[in-house]
Amino acid sequence: MILWFSGTGNSAAVADKLSGILGDKTERIDLANPKTYPAPDKDRIIWVMPVHSWGMPKKMASFIKQVSIDGADKANHFLVATCGDDCGLTHKRWRKELRRRGWKAVAAHSVEMPNTYVLLPGFNTDSDILAQTKLDRMPERVARIAHAIKCSSKIDDIVKGHFAWIKSYLIYPLFMKLLTSPKPFTGTDKCISCGKCVAVCPMKNIRLERNDKPEWGKNCILCLGCYHICPRHAVAYGKATRNKGQWQGSLKKLF
Repeated sequence: MILWFSGTGNSAAVADKLSGILGDKTERIDLANPKTYPAPDKDRIIWVMPVHSWGMPKKMASFIKQVSIDGADKANHFLVATCGDDCGLTHKRWRKELRRRGWKAVAAHSVEMPNTYVLLPGFNTDSDILAQTKLDRMPERVARIAHAIKCSSKIDDIVKGHFAWIKSYLIYPLFMKLLTSPKPFTGTDKCISCGKCVAVCPMKNIRLERNDKPEWGKNCILCLGCYHICPRHAVAYGKATRNKGQWQGSLKKLF
């Protein structure tokens, strides 16, 4: 079984590719409403998720603590993390949460995908050429990961990057505490009230309210699916998104 979570479609694309190679069924992770998931048909559970600020997405740790998965205690667990550049020590936190449940974390892997985080100075989407290069490399990378999973390899194959400990144990918790507020989100005058931001939100946190414009609730994990899917580039995050790009290349995987 492949358990996947995706905000902008990158992890959904990787989960779909893995499923095609391995034949494992896919189940989308619902962070907003944890449910009971069926037993894996091949005695393995593959977790596919994006890296957010060198750590797991917000609420993922609490999801792992609460979720009910039939046969999870007998299955081998693998992580496949998608990242724009590097993962830090995301896999360490994933292993820690699985240990708390008494589950067996076998190995972790990473797949480089187009950058989607745009909310801080110096962070933007990749150029079209770089994004396409990453997409072209993805199938071969996923095929190698699939082979390792088939063999139950215990070797982690993660791009940690420089200063991984600082990124994951200092920057990540500060980021989650201070830089994940949905308050700066607004729909600008370009908004056409198409509702795509509402549909893509994995937390069901956006509604079309006054004048059919989107409004954000408090239950946001800052995945930026709403920002990237907008056909008019009408979703703004204060001044942070001025002159920033959008990435829509994988969003179709979510619909």
